[in-house]
Amino acid sequence: MDSMARAPLAAVATSSQAAANCLRGAGDHEASLAQASPTRYSRWDRRWSGALLSFVGIFITVAALLGGFAAMGGHLAVLMQPWEFVIILGTAIGTFIVANPWKTVVDTGVACMQAITGAVPSERYYLDLLGALHALMRELRGKGRNEVEAHIDDPASSEIFKAFPSVLGDPPLLQFICDYVRLIIMGNARTHEIEALMDEEIHTIVKAKLAPYNSMVVVSEALPALGIVAAVLGVIKAMGALDQSPKLLGGFIGAALVGTFAGIFLSYGVLSPFAIKIKMTREKRCRPYIIVKQTLLAFMNGAMPQIAVEHGRKMIASGERPSIDVVENETIAGPKAVATEAEPKAARA
Repeated sequence: MDSMARAPLAAVATSSQAAANCLRGAGDHEASLAQASPTRYSRWDRRWSGALLSFVGIFITVAALLGGFAAMGGHLAVLMQPWEFVIILGTAIGTFIVANPWKTVVDTGVACMQAITGAVPSERYYLDLLGALHALMRELRGKGRNEVEAHIDDPASSEIFKAFPSVLGDPPLLQFICDYVRLIIMGNARTHEIEALMDEEIHTIVKAKLAPYNSMVVVSEALPALGIVAAVLGVIKAMGALDQSPKLLGGFIGAALVGTFAGIFLSYGVLSPFAIKIKMTREKRCRPYIIVKQTLLAFMNGAMPQIAVEHGRKMIASGERPSIDVVENETIAGPKAVATEAEPKAARA
């Protein structure tokens, strides 16, 4: 009897062990794939998942709204009032164009695409930035002024920047780096003066980058009022049909109230959340300037290039920050050596 009782338990234990081995093997396989090709997974997470989440969020919002209305016994056809939406959206777009310079209008379109696609700095971008800063600081420490000036006077021809294409492909950040490296090699500016100047310039950059967000917030706050405008126009239309049947008059009044609903929904259900996403995306795109600031200030205060790079690495958000070992390999061996090390791992996977 004891052996018969132990048999099912042994079978369960064996099955559990087999399942655990399968899960462990699947996890190891997934980890090896992610390690062998980190750019593929990070690019998917950064680009497609951001766009997918945006559309999923909008779908859930609209589905909950229309589904709840239909469940209450409402007729969805009543909400189909295209001219109410034309009045609200057309007025919102017109006032947006009036209130902002053309540069901000164009930049808002760019910001919307960046927010949808999740166009934020990747790990490769951060590694290129830290590697370029490390190489420049080694030049500053070990070579003369003229040799360093050759790199910052013509970055496109510099072997340092050619080795880090992400930095070379970002002209505003590249100019920011070159300007402050030039101030360092002049030798006259003090650390606190450079820090104050950097803070002012970064504040100006962030303000310009967040202009689309601020403009969209203003429009989103105005949408409920524009919805009331559309509703008032609908009521005016209904008042002109007082001699009609109650059924027809009720349809006019219902159509007018759709304007109020649409203004509030578009404001708090669509535009405000999207504006917040634009803000988050633009703040991440401004982070490299803070990394440059902290790295160069640490170097000016006497830190070795590798220690100064660590000051900059700490400015990256924890979920996006490359490990200290990866940064060390990148800055010492260079990007080509890191890529060479990754190729055998990919072949083994």
